[in-house]
Parts: sequence; structure tokens; C-alpha cells
Amino acid sequence: MGDLGNSTVEFHPKKPGMDRRGHEGDFGVTPEELCSLMEIRGAEALQRIQENYADTEGLCHKLNTSPADGLSDNPADLEKRRQVFGQNFIPPKKAKTFLQLVWEALQDVTLIILEIAAIISLGLSFYQPPGGETEACGNVSTGAEDEGEAEAGWIEGAAILLSVLCVVLVTAFNDWSKEKQFRGLQSRIEQEQRFAVVRNGTVIQIPVAEMVVGDVAQVKYGDLLPADGVLIQGNDLKIDESSLTGESDHVRKSVDKDPMLLSGTHVMEGSGKMVVTAVGVNSQTGIIFTLLGAGEMEEEKKDCKKGKQDGTLENNQNKAKKQDEAVAMEMQPLKSAEGGEVEEKEKKKANVPKKEKSVLQGKLTKLAVQIGKAGLVMSAITVIILMLYFVIETFVVQGRVWLTECTPIYVQYFVKFFIIGVTVLVVAVPEGLPLAVTISLAYSVKKMMKDNNLVRHLDACETMGNATAICSDKTGTLTTNRMTVVQIYVGDKHFRDIPTPDQINPKTLELISIGVAVNCAYTSKIMAADIEGGLPKQVGNKTECSLLGLVLNLKQDYQAVREQIPEEKLYKVYTFNSVRKSMSTVIQMPDGNFRLYSKGASEILLKKCSFILSGNGEARAFKPRDKDEMVKKVIEPMACDGLRTICIAYRDLPADPMPDWENEADIVSNLICITVVGIEDPVRPEVPDAIRKCQRAGITVRMVTGDNINTARAIASKCGIIHPGDDFLCMEGKDFNRRIRNEKGEIEQERIDKIWPKLRVLARSSPTDKHTLVKGIIDSTVLEQRQVVAVTGDGTNDGPALKKADVGFAMGIAGTDVAKEASDIILTDDNFSSIVKAVMWGRNVYDSISKFLQFQLTVNVVAVIVAFTGACITQDSPLKAVQMLWVNLIMDTFASLALATEPPTESLLLRKPYGRNNPLISRTMMKNILGHAVYQLIIIFTLLFVGEKIFDIDSGRNAPLHSPPSEHYTIIFNTFVLMQLFNEINARKIHGERNVFDGIFSNPIFCSIVLGTFAIQIVIVQFGGKPFSCSPLNMEQWLWCLFVGMGELVWGQVIASVPTHQLKCLKEAGHGPAPDEIMDEDLAEDEDEIDYAERELRRGQILWFRGLNRIQTQMEVVSTFKRSGSFQGAARRRSSVLSQLHDVTNNSTPSHVVLSTANASNAPGNPGGESFP
Repeated sequence: MGDLGNSTVEFHPKKPGMDRRGHEGDFGVTPEELCSLMEIRGAEALQRIQENYADTEGLCHKLNTSPADGLSDNPADLEKRRQVFGQNFIPPKKAKTFLQLVWEALQDVTLIILEIAAIISLGLSFYQPPGGETEACGNVSTGAEDEGEAEAGWIEGAAILLSVLCVVLVTAFNDWSKEKQFRGLQSRIEQEQRFAVVRNGTVIQIPVAEMVVGDVAQVKYGDLLPADGVLIQGNDLKIDESSLTGESDHVRKSVDKDPMLLSGTHVMEGSGKMVVTAVGVNSQTGIIFTLLGAGEMEEEKKDCKKGKQDGTLENNQNKAKKQDEAVAMEMQPLKSAEGGEVEEKEKKKANVPKKEKSVLQGKLTKLAVQIGKAGLVMSAITVIILMLYFVIETFVVQGRVWLTECTPIYVQYFVKFFIIGVTVLVVAVPEGLPLAVTISLAYSVKKMMKDNNLVRHLDACETMGNATAICSDKTGTLTTNRMTVVQIYVGDKHFRDIPTPDQINPKTLELISIGVAVNCAYTSKIMAADIEGGLPKQVGNKTECSLLGLVLNLKQDYQAVREQIPEEKLYKVYTFNSVRKSMSTVIQMPDGNFRLYSKGASEILLKKCSFILSGNGEARAFKPRDKDEMVKKVIEPMACDGLRTICIAYRDLPADPMPDWENEADIVSNLICITVVGIEDPVRPEVPDAIRKCQRAGITVRMVTGDNINTARAIASKCGIIHPGDDFLCMEGKDFNRRIRNEKGEIEQERIDKIWPKLRVLARSSPTDKHTLVKGIIDSTVLEQRQVVAVTGDGTNDGPALKKADVGFAMGIAGTDVAKEASDIILTDDNFSSIVKAVMWGRNVYDSISKFLQFQLTVNVVAVIVAFTGACITQDSPLKAVQMLWVNLIMDTFASLALATEPPTESLLLRKPYGRNNPLISRTMMKNILGHAVYQLIIIFTLLFVGEKIFDIDSGRNAPLHSPPSEHYTIIFNTFVLMQLFNEINARKIHGERNVFDGIFSNPIFCSIVLGTFAIQIVIVQFGGKPFSCSPLNMEQWLWCLFVGMGELVWGQVIASVPTHQLKCLKEAGHGPAPDEIMDEDLAEDEDEIDYAERELRRGQILWFRGLNRIQTQMEVVSTFKRSGSFQGAARRRSSVLSQLHDVTNNSTPSHVVLSTANASNAPGNPGGESFP
């Protein structure tokens, strides 16, 4: 990759060797020529095409391809094209090797301290003071100790090193498998992206990576272009090139003005065909990417090449730089020698914080810092007390003198104290937390795939659990998106069922069939059913398919019309967009005059009609009074049945004088209405139940649709979004806009706050209205909880709302690339009930982490107190360093696995959302933690101080240095571990349920981990010997340990009987950051934003809880820059990141959620407000 990156820095793709020169003769153009052609735009590009190739057909000819039929599907030809012009993917960066991950895990400061202490302890254990003077140095070892034992002093140091190694390997392995999972997920997202190309004259969908130079690709509204190309035929094509140029205005593309289409840009309107001229590393996206890849490794080399680059590339390089800052916190941003002003701007941009930390992460970070601080204080006090006690005891009470030959022995004592202190710290720090979160999220994401949720951003999964509002589209999400025309008004008659052809005037019938056939995208068609007797397959836009279906039901053939008038012969097309809400096509008649066909939302198109066809097929005047009557008698009744109403109209235009085609308002007016049809889109059968579940779970569902208000209201009541007798609002976009704006036309939050709590249906809404509503709900402070909003969207225009929402769901089937790009989760079956599953998984993640916390903190509290008091009273921790590390590793790593993989249950949907500022540790959990800690401490201290009397064994207290392990302390260690094991079962329930075994067998991971831990514990106690400071126990002692451990379950029932509301003294812990903190954080610069905690503790001290941050960054960085698979996914993320950065400039106020920044439509200079993003 290095030298590939290098070669492309100068923008001459490296020749893959001799074989290529042999092939080049077969094509009339070289990759270098095409590369330089794609770097110019507009008139200059046209001129270059005319000079070199005469026209675009000449270019196709030189590429050996046909503008009409595309390439042949000959594998040898395709392979040759890949050899000469390259493949359509960007070579990935290498993943981190396992050893690199091990090295990273070793950077943890607590582990480094332990290693140093262990090495000192090792070194000192080999030092033997001269024979006679041992007595003078105090009580080093008792005479009972034999020679072998004295020499076994090194074992403790070695055991600590070994356990550190274990911890490191486990951490590295987790990181490695995590990275592997993300790569898998990434390639899955990429494989799903396909593009339509023409081969052998038929349109086929191929994976983006298989596109080659010379392919003729069909581009349409909503596509993200996967390669560079030249337009050979276009209808009203507009492209958003902001991801490359930073310009938010849409660029109009046409064969005769600006035919250059670039990879990574979005098609915002229209359709067309292009011939692919550059793929992979040679495309404009590829060049930026290789620049980025090269930028990491080859900073120095690049500085010398600066001078050679031309203007466009400087621009590209700045793009690359912005993106680098946006995506990779841990990556060096590219250094840029030119453009001081740009640098300044970029610094400002970079200071706008990135996507705010997920709610859970914020809470965990805060909690972890608090625990870490407490642990640090405790361990420091432990060490100081031990040292003071030893010094006073030895030199003051016993009155000894410090002898030089005794120094190593005293140092050995100090090292021992130091190790005890570090052990307390190790146990106090819950480094299992980031692990639990990762495991839980990764496990959920994997399982959510099966529930038709493809998660693009990990934290979206957890945020969904907090969702309080869902703003859903109607078509395709709540309804089946299989549209059929069920009513029709034609020739002054309203047919409630589809009429037979002889009931309609033949002239009108012909107008309907031609008007529908020509004025629907040619990509929409009706195919034969897959299975015998099934419904015919609808391909393309579903509304258009319903109209084509109507033509077939009227026994007409639309395909014959299309063969007669192929797409190339269409004179002018005004494609559908959210502002027009209609589509019109102009064809030239045999006599040279023009005819315009138009179809669109009935109430909008009827306003433009001046005539209507009567029963005999003649046009008669259509006055305002007639229009009102039609709305009342036809359109409203249809809408109240939940039908979408579409009007079809036409108009003849003279060729002389030639109409001004750019003046759309004049062209599409004075129309003659042919017919109004009612289209039914039935509600999905599972939706009403899913919505009921949402409402029971405390989530408000709102419907935001472009449909007529009556249709919307009818569908909403069928779905159960509104119930008769409830207090709710249904309004249209116009009305909504009027009520939320003040006299100056500015949106006011107070006005939105009056509307949104009751709003259930927003009809005839534009994408801007959707964005405004989502932003209004998120920014609202009316309720004490900040609302967490999920939004569904499928169109290109939904992008801004999807980005603004806390969780954006894009439709996997009907969704455009642009919508998927802006989303967090892709619904692979476009079904609302999958959103309910996402809520369930999200809440489950939250609960899993709470379960783990409850368990983890009990272990921590007990272990720290035991180590601390034990050390202070008996000068030695009852739990040795290695035992502590075992408890820590097992209880952290294994428990996080066991508790984080609990499957979700329906009961999760029976409670309200937790809310953003709800504490992680509820009062019930606090009661459980403290309750179990009390039980465990009583048992351990009883064993510690009177254990030897109970079991009639030697006391292990006050043992000298290097003495053999005692049964006494082994019993304490064993009981401690067994109590944790049984408490792990208690931790499965966090809401005070009594039956802790409920559903335990549905989680095999949990069962195997508990049994596995128990088995290893037996091995450690019976055969652990000196390294684990264990002495084998007999059967009776084992049974007592088990009995006390099982007492945990009984004690759990006692705790559950204590009503939580009576324990007023209990505090909750782990709150989210306070609102003012969030504001401060939002305004902070990048570095501060990573973690306020990092200023409070030394960076290394909290590497463990930065794990999560690192994972997320890694995910972004890894998946974008190091991943294998087609380059397309990278292009998508890159363009989204760039557009996000670009948005930031248009964002006038720092909004609370920096998940996305406001779209350009809110910028003062953009009154039209249709741009995205």
C-alpha cells in the first residue's frame, strides 16, 4: 500500500507491469488521459472531450463500449479492463497485528507498576544475607521453614508476572476479535451495495467492486456514485458535490454543459446514463484516499512533492485533511503547506466537537473515574500505613538499628507492601467495564442482524434503549409498500372498483396508458410473479408501479408504448422531487408539436388544471367551483378510506414559438385533467401490535408523511398511532410551519414546545419540516428528561433528519444510498416491527451493563475493604496479589462475558425508558451491592479473626516473609471466590425480582462460565501451591466453603424482601453528565472533549476506561482506513464525514447533540432549504 499510495500522490497510477503495455493498444485511451480528463469540469471538460474524442460517443468508441448496449459480459474483456484501468476498490491498510495489540495492552499504567514491583521482588528474593546476621534483621522467617521454602521466594514475583501476561493476552485477544468483527460487519455493509449497469443491452445490478472502466451505468435519484464517469444521457440531473468541493448548491449536469460525474457525490434529482471512466484508486475519491493513506506513512516524502500538485488537488488534499481530523482522533492529520486561511478555517471547524459521547459511555466514564480515584486513595493509604507500622514496630518498639547488610531484607518488606498497595488498586479499578460494554454491544449487534437490524454505529444500539419518541415514515415502514389502484375518477364518474375498458372513452383510455407509460421512470416496471399464482413483482418506484398496474388492469400494454417512445426520445423530463411533488415529461409529437404529461399529488396538480375530460373524452372548463366540489366529493372520501390520491393530466404545446423549457411554472400550467386515482397501500399486519408495544414501553410514535392529511389520519388510526377520544394533533406541514415561526419567519423553540407533545401526525410535510420537528423535540426542555428521538427515512431528502436524530433508521430495500449513508441502523426488511426489536436490544444492553456493574462493584467493595483492613491489622493482605489478580481477571473478564450475553425478553418492553440522566446504579442496585457486601465482609472477617478456632487449624495471621501458604488464608480465599460465584447468579436480576434462576438455561454461556470458574477454582486451591499461596483443603472444609457461598442466594432473598423506598439513605450513582456540563463539553476543544476525566487523573491511570473511546475511534478508523473490501464503503463514510464537517460551518448555534450538525437549509443564506446535507 505504501508504494501504491506514493505513486498516486503524483496522480499517475502505477503500471502493474509489462502485461499492461501489451493490452493498452486495445483501447484508444490510456488511464492517465482519463485521469487528467476527470480533474477538469464544465466547459473546459467539454472542450477537452471535443478535441480528443469529438463527442461522448467517440469516447465510448475508444473505450470499446456501446452507449446503448454497454459492455458484453465477456469475462476475458472485463479482466483485461481490470488489468489496464484498475479495479473498483481501494487497497486496504493492514490491520494491527496481534503483537501490536499486546504491546498496546501493556501500556496500562497499573500493569506497568505491577511488573516493576514483581521484577524488584524477583531480584531481591535471590539475595540471601550472610548466615549469622539474619536474627539481627528482625523476624524474616521462622526456623520452621526449610531450605526449599526459603528459595521459593521468587515464585510470588514470577506468578505476578505470569498473571499480568494473562491479563494482557486476554485484552489483546478481545481487541483483535473485536476488530475482526467490525471488519466483517463492514464488508457485509459493502457487499450489499450494488449498482445498475447495462451489459449486453440489459440492465443488471452488480456489486460496486465489479464495475470496470467502459461500463454504462444508470444513475438515478438517491444514488451515491461509485466511480467517475461522463454523462451520455440525462434528464434534469442535479448532483450534490459538497463531499468533494464543499459547495452546498446542487450542480446541474447535462450532456451539453457539464457532463463530468465524480465518485462519492450524491444524485439529488433526475436520472441518466454515464460511461465509467475511472475506478478505484484512479477515481477522485480514490485519489483522496490514497493521499490519506500515504499521508500517514509518508509525511516527509510528501512535503517534497507539494510543488507538483495543481489546484484541484490542493483542494482535495484539504478535503483529505478535514476528513482525517474528523474520522481519526488517533491519526496524524495531514500536514498542509499551502493555504493559511484554509488552515485557520479548519482549526475553527475542528474545534466544533464531534458526535457527543453516547449516554452510556458518558455515565460509565464518570463512574469509572470516581471509582478509580477512590481506589488510588485507598491503595496509597494502605502502603503508607503498612510502611509506618513496620518502621515503628522494628526500629522504635524493638529498638533495632538499620544495618547495611539488612537493607535488601527491609527493601523486600517495602516491596511486599508496595505490591499489596498496587493489588488493592488493581482490584478497585473496574477494568472489566469497557470490556463488558464492548462484549455486550458486539454480541447485540451480531444478534440484531438476525432481527433485520444492520447496525452501522455501535452506540446506536444502546441509544435505542433510551428512545422516547419515534418519528416514522408512512409508506413502506408502516404500510407494505405494495401499492394498488383501487378507485378511479374518470369521465365524470367515480368508480369504487376498477372499471372494465369499455366503461371508459377510448380516447381517454389511450391518454391514460401513454401518460402513465411515458411519465413513469423507465426503471419502474411490473414483472411476472416469482412463484406460480403469486402477485406480480413490482420493480422500481412503487407508486409508479401501481399506475402501471392500472394500465395492465385496463387491458392496455405499457411496454409497447415504451418501445415506441424509448427513453432517449423523451424531449424533456421534470423529475419528481419533494418540492414539486409531481413529475412531468415532454414528448415531441409526429407533427412537430409537443405534449406534456404530468402526474402528482392531486390537490397540488388540480390547482394547475384549467380543463377536465368529460365522459365523451372532450375537454371542458374546470372552474374553481368545480375543483372545490371535486375535492369534497372525490378526493376527501378517497383520502378518508386511507387512499393516496394521484392526478394524471396532460397539455399540448406548440413548437412555434418554441416554449421556454426552463420556465417550469409556465410549462406545467393550464393542464387538462385526465383522471384522479386512489391508491391503496395496506398497513403491514404486524404494525398495530408493534406500535402498541412501543406505547406500552413509554415511546411515542409520530407519523411524518408527504401524504394528504385525511389519508394520513386514516392510516394513523388503523395503525393505532391515534385513538378516537384522545387529545392529539394532526396537522399539515404548512400549518406546522406557520405556527412555529414568529413574525420575522424565524423558528422559535417555545412555539415548537406548544405543539410537539400532542402532535401525532404531520402530513404533507417537506424534509425540512421533518428535520425541524426532530430538532425541536431534541432541543426541547419542557419535560425534565431530554427526549431521545429515533427517525426512519428512505429518501435522499430524509438525510438531514436522519443525521439530526439520536438514532436514524434507513430502509434497506426502499432506501436510497444517501439515506443509508446518514443513518445509524439499516432496517433490512423495511419493517416497523424491527424497530421494536432494536428497542428491546438497546434496553438489554443497558440492563446487561447494570447487571455487570452490580456484580463487579460488590466484588470491588469487598476486596478493597478486606485488603485494606487486613493489611492494617495484620500487616498482610489476607488475599495475596496473585489471588487478587485471579479474582480480578476471572470476575472481570468472565463475568462480563456471562452477564453481557443475556438474551432480551419481552418484559423489557413493559417499563418506561430510563432516560438520559437516569443514574446507572439505581437505589435497588445500591441496596443489593451494599447488602451483599455486608454479608461477605461479615463472613470474611469472622474467618480471618476466629477462623483458626472454628476449623481447628494454625492461624495464618502475622506470618513472616516467605512463609508457606496456610490453610487458614486458603479457606478465606476459597470462600471469597465461591461467594462471588453465587452472587453472580443473584446479579442476573436488577429490578428486585425474586426468581434469580428465571431463564438461566436459555443462556448457555452463563452456565458454562459459572461451572468453568468453579472447576478452575478447585484446581487452584488443591494444586495451586506456593504461586497461588494456597494449601490443599479437605472435604469438610470444602463443604463449609460451599455452604457459606450458597448462603449468598438465601441472603439475596432477604435483601429482596427489604422495600427499597424505605431506605431513604441510599444514594444513586453513575448519573449522566449534568446539562451545564454537557454545554461546557460541547464548546470545549477536541482534546478536552475526549474526556474531562483525563485532566483529573494521569492519562495512563485511566487507559482502561478509555478502552471504549478507543474502540469507537478504532471502529471508525479501522473500518474506514484499514479495511479490505470494495472502496465504496469508504467513499460513503468519507463523504458523510466531509459533509458533516461541511455542515458544521452552516450551524449557527452549537446544538446539544452533535450527532449531526444542522443542515444547510437552516443557514441564513439558504431560504429554499432543500439542500442536503
